[in-house]
Amino acid sequence: MIEPQDITGLILAGGRGSRMGGVDKGLQTFNGMPLALHTLTRLQMGGGVGQIMINANRNLAAYESFGVPVWPDGLADYAGPLAGFLTGLERCETPYLVTVPCDTPLLPLDLVPRLAQALEAQDAEIAMASAPEMVKEGQLRVRAQPVFCLLRVELLESLVKFTHEGGRKIDAWTAQHKTVLVPFDRPGDDPQAFFNANTLAELHQLERTGA
Repeated sequence: MIEPQDITGLILAGGRGSRMGGVDKGLQTFNGMPLALHTLTRLQMGGGVGQIMINANRNLAAYESFGVPVWPDGLADYAGPLAGFLTGLERCETPYLVTVPCDTPLLPLDLVPRLAQALEAQDAEIAMASAPEMVKEGQLRVRAQPVFCLLRVELLESLVKFTHEGGRKIDAWTAQHKTVLVPFDRPGDDPQAFFNANTLAELHQLERTGA
């Protein structure tokens, strides 16, 4: 049984926010509170992690005001989510790291326990969430959500090698390791739990429908 104190949560807030016009996405408000703070609160409420840190590359003081450690990318030029994974694994002091993006304020409260259960049951190296997504009008497909991952910290060496060789795509790296997909499509699972707001319009739409 993987205990919560053995898992560190990492909130990924290091992106350019280019589809939001270059704003710092994690600091945009959702129902009056910054997106990243919603994510932090959901992780705390879920009780699946012992500690939490944030990966951010600007406005560090604003993120530090949330009361958890904040670490910027070690790789230059906003190298994407894997740069955040790398920072998290380098700073993690527990056997496991769980990653979540800063722009999904409705993420499941039971996210971490379900990932941990699957990782242990399958003796996997990575547990990755998957969730229903609308692909065509009225059609849903369960699709991998690669920024929602539970990782063993021993994967640090592999990720260092992959990124130093120029690798940047999450799925190309996770494909090198035993990965279990964990579906969040049970009755009662919120179909909007993994909806990420890439634009301000999407964020405002989520406020109207997901509050």
